[in-house]
Amino acid sequence: MSAANPTLVEKLNGIWHREALWFFMAVVLAHWGEHLAQTVQIYYLHWPVPESRGVLGLWLPSLVESEALHYGYALVMLLCLWVLRRGFAGSSHTWWMVSFWIQFWHHIEHFLLQAQALSGIHLFGSPVPVSLAQVFIPRVELHLFYNTAVFVPMVIAMFFHMFPLPGEEAHGACSCAWEPQPRTAEA
Repeated sequence: MSAANPTLVEKLNGIWHREALWFFMAVVLAHWGEHLAQTVQIYYLHWPVPESRGVLGLWLPSLVESEALHYGYALVMLLCLWVLRRGFAGSSHTWWMVSFWIQFWHHIEHFLLQAQALSGIHLFGSPVPVSLAQVFIPRVELHLFYNTAVFVPMVIAMFFHMFPLPGEEAHGACSCAWEPQPRTAEA
């Protein structure tokens, strides 16, 4: 880290890393919760798929209907994973990058959906924009899977970040790691 004048990225991966991770995880959990709510609406409440819009989508249907918004979220998430990677070391960095690469593919899928929405030319002769993996897995389930597949390695990364494995040290510029409590002598 630049001692005299740290950049924003250096602060996000150093003195602000804990807060940046908490904020990022809150956004990720809220988004994931929307996908879970949509799944509950379809499979538990038996709502038709077009009416199953999650929680926020009930009041703002454009949240679900806008390919641009979904692509924007996928891109922002990818950028956040990339920017915050510098605050991780060892096993936590490996797991964080697993999450990044899954999100990279998820972003490609949303890019294809956005390109189809803009051009009006849909893959596989579909009447609506369709992603590559959507050929095999319905869209609602696919995006719940993608968000889960990105979230799980993020959680593992954060665990190893806060509790580094023996022989691994926490990232030096970050205060996220929990210090082990000293053991007291038993009487």
